Amino acid sequence: MAMKAYRASLLWFAPHSEGPVRALFEEDGLLVVGPNAQGRQVVQAIGDWNAVSAQYPGLPVEHLEGRIIAPGFVDLHVHFPQTNVIGSPASGLLPWLENYTFPEEKRFAAPDYSAQAANFFVAELLRNGVTTALTFATSHVASVDALFTEAQQRQLRLITGLCLMDRHAPDDLLNQGANGLGGTEQSLRDTEALIQRWHGVDRLGYAITPRFAPTSTDAQLRGAGELAAKYSDVWIQSHVAENKDEIAWARELFPQSRSYLATYNDFGLMRQRAVYAHCIHFDDDDRVLMRDTDAAAAISPTSNLFLGSGFFDYAGADRVGFNYGLASDVGGGTSFSPFHTMLAAYYVGREGQTKSGLSLSPQQLWWQHTAGAARALGLEGMVGNLLPGCEADFVVLNPKATPLLERKTSIASNLDELLFSMIVLGDDRLVEKTVISQAI
Repeated sequence: MAMKAYRASLLWFAPHSEGPVRALFEEDGLLVVGPNAQGRQVVQAIGDWNAVSAQYPGLPVEHLEGRIIAPGFVDLHVHFPQTNVIGSPASGLLPWLENYTFPEEKRFAAPDYSAQAANFFVAELLRNGVTTALTFATSHVASVDALFTEAQQRQLRLITGLCLMDRHAPDDLLNQGANGLGGTEQSLRDTEALIQRWHGVDRLGYAITPRFAPTSTDAQLRGAGELAAKYSDVWIQSHVAENKDEIAWARELFPQSRSYLATYNDFGLMRQRAVYAHCIHFDDDDRVLMRDTDAAAAISPTSNLFLGSGFFDYAGADRVGFNYGLASDVGGGTSFSPFHTMLAAYYVGREGQTKSGLSLSPQQLWWQHTAGAARALGLEGMVGNLLPGCEADFVVLNPKATPLLERKTSIASNLDELLFSMIVLGDDRLVEKTVISQAI
């Protein structure tokens, strides 16, 4: 595949090493993509049309007049098997799991059901502009294989893993034994086999995935920690401190740990590339533990609002300093759209955390769902941005996609007003096209 250039308005982010979040914008810009040494399309150059085009005379240019090219979105926490669970009414997290989520996840024991669900799920991510996702599968190996297979065919950068769950769930959802092994030991063997089969293949990555501490025995968590030490470049994902009833349950089950979060650390499950969803009800000791282990939080505002779980404490996170990014958390989350997620994060950021003005700027919100989420995944400089060397994942946005968007964006007097208009009014219609980095 030859070099190619796109002329449009361009949005990207300054390197994190340069200081606070800062979006860069060119009204009339040129994005040049071409193969790297490994044969994958990456950004070669970005900037002002006149300056960059002079460096590439004769290069074919696709002119996307009136459009904005921006980094593909990174969804830091989403549940592949919960697409059908969106919008299910429940009084809180635990009843929602029992009445809706667990019954749906049982269906993924069937390879055909997993395959068709994976096809829809990946298509929905791409339709909404998501080009990298860290996602849960179920406790069935078939669900993991189906999702990896679909993502590989679409060349999506995707990370997932077998859901580890050997207690406190319906019997037919617990990890099952085989070949004379109990469910706990078999789940760990299956995890290792899946790591060896899928991790690092094309754009795929494996995540060791305890559902959450209460649904794993000590033996399963200990085994997961041993695998995390053995395979240091895989990811770890789970849930923590989402709901007060859940926290009380975890403290009863693991009284030896200082806190719910500390339980994961006690079993060797906190390090770089460990991502914990929610992280709402933390104290400063928990925040310090996140920072010192280089773990990251996946903030899921539509889910937290929908289930009444609470509000992520942005002020506390920034005061202590640990990595975080945004996530849809479908199906507790109510939309695949990054614009809906960013708007919900704006609401959460304002709740009790500031007395006046914006608690989260439009640039900060957008960063959390792109370059910031990539940083939380340990993929900074690879995805979530359009700096030279980044994989060529991007979205083409049409700020005139709806009459109200056109009316509002046309009167934006600065970048923050333009971005905020799209955050507040945008949805899947704003994403005209999603481009995935191709292998040559």
